[in-house]
Amino acid sequence: MVIPAHDEAENIGPLIREVRAALARAPEVADWEIVVVDDGSDDGTGARATELACDVPHLTVVRHPRKAGQSFALLSGVRAATAPWIATLDGDGQNDPADIPGLLAAREREASARAAGAAGPARGPLLLAGHRATRRDTWLKRVSSRIANGVRGRLLGDRTPDTGCGLKLFEREAFLALPHFDHMHRFLPALFLRAGGRVVSVPVGHRPRTRGRSHYGVRNRLFVGIVDLFGVMWLMRRGERTG
Repeated sequence: MVIPAHDEAENIGPLIREVRAALARAPEVADWEIVVVDDGSDDGTGARATELACDVPHLTVVRHPRKAGQSFALLSGVRAATAPWIATLDGDGQNDPADIPGLLAAREREASARAAGAAGPARGPLLLAGHRATRRDTWLKRVSSRIANGVRGRLLGDRTPDTGCGLKLFEREAFLALPHFDHMHRFLPALFLRAGGRVVSVPVGHRPRTRGRSHYGVRNRLFVGIVDLFGVMWLMRRGERTG
């Protein structure tokens, strides 16, 4: 489990406890670990997470000296992890850790379908992506996300209704083999497809933010995303894609 976090001191402790409880309830998970990446926080997020290391087994805290952004925080967490499969969620508490077993169940269904010879690519990396059917966000965030998902889906053909959901499940080595750049976490479905893989959307819940301050803004999400979109379009045209 990898959790990127920036200035989430109020959320990180309760979230770690929820994740631990969710993983303990998943019988298909024999061994697990939690990697929290403190991305240059100024509010003591890293210290709060480190305090729990004595009580929560297999908890690792990675600390960036300065903010590097969510994509690089995610990359640091995946590199620090040792498990072959990685689940991710955002550090703001809006993703529900109770949905993690649902992603694992979807992975097992996919594996069973491939073993039974179902149609479609038998090989290639698999990305399980959460789909927040009911958003618990501000109207600005909901509208901008709807527009961004529509434009991205039309231009990239990523077959994913909610690319921005932090709840995802993938193989560690498959993720590390992808091209890495700032904001790449928003384009994981397209990058997995570019690598010859497949993407499965899984319905998940979504919770309102109850602690801390949102870091969302039109400038740092919508406008920057337009530039990134053209870059990913360039990558898609020059990469092998199957399926």
